[in-house]
Amino acid sequence: MTIYGLSGRSGTGKSYRAAELCGRLGIEAIIDDGLFIYQNEVHGISAKKQPTKIGAVKCALFTDDAHRDSVAKSIEEAAPGSILILGTSDRMVRNIAERLGLPEPSEIIHIEEIATQDEMKKARDSRDGSGTHVIPAPTFQVKKQFSGYFLDPKRGFRSVLDRADVPHDKTIVRPTYSYLGSFSISDKVISDIAEHFAERTDGIAEVLWVASATGDEGTYVRIIVRAEYGKNARSAALELQRRISEGVAFMTAFNVLGVEVEIRDFKFADM
Repeated sequence: MTIYGLSGRSGTGKSYRAAELCGRLGIEAIIDDGLFIYQNEVHGISAKKQPTKIGAVKCALFTDDAHRDSVAKSIEEAAPGSILILGTSDRMVRNIAERLGLPEPSEIIHIEEIATQDEMKKARDSRDGSGTHVIPAPTFQVKKQFSGYFLDPKRGFRSVLDRADVPHDKTIVRPTYSYLGSFSISDKVISDIAEHFAERTDGIAEVLWVASATGDEGTYVRIIVRAEYGKNARSAALELQRRISEGVAFMTAFNVLGVEVEIRDFKFADM
């Protein structure tokens, strides 16, 4: 297994450029901020989910034994031929490799070698202005950890990355410890969104009850409705289920774990 490093100060665009570098050098996997990313699957705990910056640094360095052991096991099972380790310094890259029981990095590339000063300034301005960070992994994987914190998927360098085993998607998140503060979306908002779509779905006559529950991994919605007599109730329920799932995900960025639609009875048209 060949280990590479990408070193640079925080906020200079390492995570954004990691995928491009992997494509250029044929590197199969990435270790970044506590995560092991291989074949577009994410293993580990993201440092960006930690409540404090100190906690984030500890997570990125795999100081917790259980976290370290879990990621080391994932690496052993995946057995990639090469890994790119991201760190804020050469020493950090080497410490991560040692902590995970990986070989000494054969080469450490510095962000200044692959990004211009103007590009690094733009990355820093984006970090300072919005408090957002990039995770070099696909959105559907990142949302499992960042339900409600996900902001925007970024796909790039498709022309460079033509190998299936090279990570290529990017997701922008705002970390829990962002100085801009945290935010939350109440279950009532989720329920209101579900009711909104129910009222606009053909074949659904009336909402009787709706509720949602949100946890660390995402949100679950349950809604009880009356269907219009004479309409295909099953088709209406499936359409409502699809609309709620897509609508909640789009409006809140939550990972929707499930939507249960129950048709209690039918409503006859007014005579």
